[in-house]
Amino acid sequence: MTFDGIFTKWMMDEVAPQLIGGRITKIHQPLPYDVQFTIRANRKNYLLVCSAHPMMARVQFISEKPENPEVAPNFCMILRKYLEGSIIQSFTQVENDRILHLDVSTRDELGDKAGYRFTIEMMGRHSNLFLVNQEDNTIIDCVKRVSLGQNSYRTLQPGASYVMPPQTQKKNPFEYSLFELDSLLHPFIGEPGERTLMNVFQGISKQSAHEIVERSEREGQSLAEALHHYLEEGNNDRKPTLTKSTDGKTYFLPFPYMSKTGESQNFESLSELLSAYYVQKIQEEKIQQLAGHLLQMLKSELRKNREKMVKLDEDLARTEDADHYRVYGDLINTYQHQIEKGASSVTVQNFYDDYEEVTIPLNPLLTASQNAQAYFKKYQKLRNAVTHIHEQQEATKNEMDYLESVIYQIEEADVFNLEAIREELVESGYLKRSALKKGIKKQGGAKPHVFYATDGTRILVGRNNLQNDQLTLRQAKKEYLWLHAQNIPGSHVIIES
Repeated sequence: MTFDGIFTKWMMDEVAPQLIGGRITKIHQPLPYDVQFTIRANRKNYLLVCSAHPMMARVQFISEKPENPEVAPNFCMILRKYLEGSIIQSFTQVENDRILHLDVSTRDELGDKAGYRFTIEMMGRHSNLFLVNQEDNTIIDCVKRVSLGQNSYRTLQPGASYVMPPQTQKKNPFEYSLFELDSLLHPFIGEPGERTLMNVFQGISKQSAHEIVERSEREGQSLAEALHHYLEEGNNDRKPTLTKSTDGKTYFLPFPYMSKTGESQNFESLSELLSAYYVQKIQEEKIQQLAGHLLQMLKSELRKNREKMVKLDEDLARTEDADHYRVYGDLINTYQHQIEKGASSVTVQNFYDDYEEVTIPLNPLLTASQNAQAYFKKYQKLRNAVTHIHEQQEATKNEMDYLESVIYQIEEADVFNLEAIREELVESGYLKRSALKKGIKKQGGAKPHVFYATDGTRILVGRNNLQNDQLTLRQAKKEYLWLHAQNIPGSHVIIES
């Protein structure tokens, strides 16, 4: 199911009772929209994740600490300032909505009692995390700042008053008995069941509504009975289930669904269920973030090199005038007896060009001989520049080829290979060592691709330049075949012949 209001209620049943009276000891922000609290309660440490990710907004316990950025984001630093060491007084859900309030008590810098509220709004792309001063209801900060110009209903900025999202008149299904549910649904008999459930009740997603209607039809129950039994099963007999359905999609469910059949795996808690469901999605998120950072840097470097190549081409074009300066020097030396002192130019016959007349500019402050030497120096400087420019062009082209190959590798890489590529960029000088996160091993544990020919011959393919070097310089023997892979820029291939 989706993380709707019903699932939020059941998750809160699992999480909230464990945390009341606990102390927030550590706060981290491993991802841009995820905050992780370490909470000491009941002689145990709990890791609570609160996410405002547009596609993965949720609250859950986790068992493994994720990697954290070396420098904490500003929002994380503000949370640490106000919430570290505070005591959790309550953790509540707003009716059956996807809005949670974590209320804490602490002491301010003067030692006076203070109360703060950490609010989690799980609203798809509008999801957000807030730190609010309970005394005056002002926003201290939020993970996504939105001005009044962007949202006419409320301002989501530090200093603004916290205003709840617009509320509906929908009913909280958990507050009603079976008889009352039947009364609420009776006026809508004959209308589509899914739409009715979603329009009448708060916090019921399309997926949940579909399952309730499916149960109603299969078991011959009224819609109210199916809804009541659905809520009761979630309240009293949860069996967290990860189902890879026959439709090819994977679903996290509070208990097995009639509408979702396929390969299933059961879990002890909803938090464990979500961890299993989101592990791949979080991995993909990390890949996108790391790849995006690396690609931005590499494309910037590639652009600089392309601009440099254009400038080098222009410089090379200017060196084509070098021979003119040598000719000028020779002609001045030949006709220096005709050059008057202080002359700014001289017109002579060019014996290099069928004795056509040519006018040579002169520096009136220099003698004829000195003017000739000045032109010879310009000639020699440009001739020397040609060699330097050719060297620079070759080096720049090689660097552009390298950058393009790494860009290709990043676009095709998994997270382990990205770490290896990032290490390579550190060693190449494109990234500073401090940009690497602590604990990342060199080459990230990634290994070359291994393939086997029909006759059993092993074929190794490097997935980045560090692996290419390892293959060609360390692993390859003289009898092995070495080649490049077609349509895979930069990949070295070793055939163990």
